Amino acid sequence: MTQRAFPILFITATRIGDAVLSSGLIKMLADQIPNARFTIVAGPLAAPLFAHVPGLDRVIVMEKAKGKGKGHWFKLWRQVRHKKWGLVVDLRGSATALFLRRDKRAIWKKSSGEPVHKVIDAARTLKLEGDPPAPYLYITPEVQALADGLLAGDGPILAVGPAANWIGKVWPIERFTQTAAQLLDKDGPLAGGRLLILGGPEDTRMVDELRMASARGRTIDLTGKVDLLTAYACLKRASLFIGNDSGLMHIAAAAGCPTVGLFGPSDERRYGPWGDKTVAVRGPRGFDQFLAVDPDLSQAIRHMSDLPVTTVVKAAKALLARVAAEDAAKAAAVVEAEAEETSPWGEPIEDVDVEAPKAEVAEERVSERDVG
Repeated sequence: MTQRAFPILFITATRIGDAVLSSGLIKMLADQIPNARFTIVAGPLAAPLFAHVPGLDRVIVMEKAKGKGKGHWFKLWRQVRHKKWGLVVDLRGSATALFLRRDKRAIWKKSSGEPVHKVIDAARTLKLEGDPPAPYLYITPEVQALADGLLAGDGPILAVGPAANWIGKVWPIERFTQTAAQLLDKDGPLAGGRLLILGGPEDTRMVDELRMASARGRTIDLTGKVDLLTAYACLKRASLFIGNDSGLMHIAAAAGCPTVGLFGPSDERRYGPWGDKTVAVRGPRGFDQFLAVDPDLSQAIRHMSDLPVTTVVKAAKALLARVAAEDAAKAAAVVEAEAEETSPWGEPIEDVDVEAPKAEVAEERVSERDVG
């Protein structure tokens, strides 16, 4: 008997980074509710991230209306009001869900107290505690094949994201050049490797210095040439990513690429790269010190100039060494486990078929107790 579709309206962020950080919730819902059908609402920049979500009915691009009338919310309501939703998840904290027919709703609310990471903050909207769902983006085999073709060649890949949405968060481009040179040097941890440069179409001119200073034939400049999901697929193949606090940094971490995030006038407690293969690096000033000189975080000041190359190189080398040690330990554990499955006579022990209990997965997984 075919299960009835369970329609989910998922309202996520306008900005790319915030949308990535909450993306693990979509995967969790897709895994737990096999008959889920998603309508995802996102800003124009973030919307392409969700093109390949399983069970996707529609991506609604919501552009903020000018002025204080918040007409974009009324426009959204008009587009989704005709359906009865099984669940409405609103990570923007609007009142939209209150005026829709739905069985369950989960609306983000601003919390007080010490800052918490945005991944944890998003998970709490669904009343999830403990380990929150990690960011996750869906891609097709075709997208991965395209990325693999773009990266064809030998040697490890150092990926960099030298841009950001505000000049205050941009590390000087010449320091990216110096850092890449040290890491890709014959005595560096990525010796013989290649430099992958990523960014949007508006970033092409700013990376000229980095591209021209890099070894000819060892640079892959994809700035402005690939979409977000193709960049994500490329980063799944990279050995290391170094970049400013940006959406691209969060995409790199979500791809499982060892990620060094560069911070200054943004709070790594809330926006640090998420995952066990990441590290946030800053100069001598803490976030509060930047707020003291730029309270609205809007001035055209190069706040990142006090972060030295030596600090970033040291952090990158330490991260690479830690990831290599952890990977080696995991590989050794696999070998040991395989050895334990072999009999004293050297023959593998036959597996015994045991009928697994059938999992009953339905809408009730997301109960009123879970989402309020």
